[in-house]
This record gives sequence, C-alpha cells and structure tokens, in this order.
Amino acid sequence: MSVSPSVPASAGSAASTEARTPTQAELLDFVRRTAADAELIASLPLDPEGRTWVRLEGPGGSEAWLIGWPPGTGTGWHDHAESVGAFLTASGELKENSLVARLPTDGWKTLELNEGIDRERRLSAGKGRSFGQHHVHEVLNESTEEHAVSVHAYYPPLPRISRYSRTGQILRLEQVERPEDWQ
Repeated sequence: MSVSPSVPASAGSAASTEARTPTQAELLDFVRRTAADAELIASLPLDPEGRTWVRLEGPGGSEAWLIGWPPGTGTGWHDHAESVGAFLTASGELKENSLVARLPTDGWKTLELNEGIDRERRLSAGKGRSFGQHHVHEVLNESTEEHAVSVHAYYPPLPRISRYSRTGQILRLEQVERPEDWQ
C-alpha cells in the first residue's frame, strides 16, 4: 500500500459546504464530480499487489480518498462508526456487499444475522452511493484483469473503523482501528 500527502481534488468543494456539516447528498455530489476529473483519476499510482490511495480535500472538513483497487482485492467487512459517507467508482467495477439491518454499536463480539439482510450492488464506472452511520459493508474488485479506481468521502473524518469476519450468518467483531493505526 502507498500513501501520498493530501492533495486538493480539482473538482473542489463548494464554498457553501465549508461552514457547515456536509450531507450525504453533498458527499455523493463531491465524489461524483471528483470521479469525473479524468486527469486526477489517471494520476493515481496503481500497484498490482495492493490498494493505493491519495487523500483529497473533501467538502466541509470531510475526509476524502482516491483509491486504486488491483484485481481481486477488497476491504473485508467493516463499518465507519459515526461517520456518514459516499463512494463512487471512477473506473472499472466494484461490488459492495452490505447489511440492511442496523447492528448494535457496542457490547457484542459475535452476532447471528437474520436471513434477508444482505444486499449486493455492482457499481460500474460512474455509479456510487451514500450511506449513513454504522453502515456495515465490504467493497471488492472481483475482476481478474482490471484495476478499479474509486472516490470516497466521510464526515466526520473517520473516528474509527470496526473490522469484522463473517462465516455464513455469523458476524464477529475482530478489531477496532483508530486513525493513528493508519499512519
């Protein structure tokens, strides 16, 4: 993995969002405009072995990232705690598996999930989505040949990420990461 210093997205953030909390719709609009910047998308260094990323300046103090996904890579199951967010595929195709049920936020290590709470979305170039707090999902590049590139934005900036393992309908909390763990 590689990390680069924060760079402004040429799509920019609207001045009106700088003074207040950005909404999910505004985050989705930001990732859509940023993903349309072909020069920015092409500037991301791609690594055949692992994901790469560059931090961007998001609207209203949000945390934003440009992420490269080699074939066969994914995030594993995780959430973004109290942050709301949006992401959009700029090139290639990503698959999102998510849970439509809200999970308890604290005090558990293992849950048995009910049938029917799984959702799958295929997000080709130009397709994205926003999500609310405590959204549990995994994002995958299932291609065997093509890199994917996506743009993500979160507000407030990620306070933590909970990582899970899943076997069938059993979801286990494996670890909780904080920003200092990503440095």
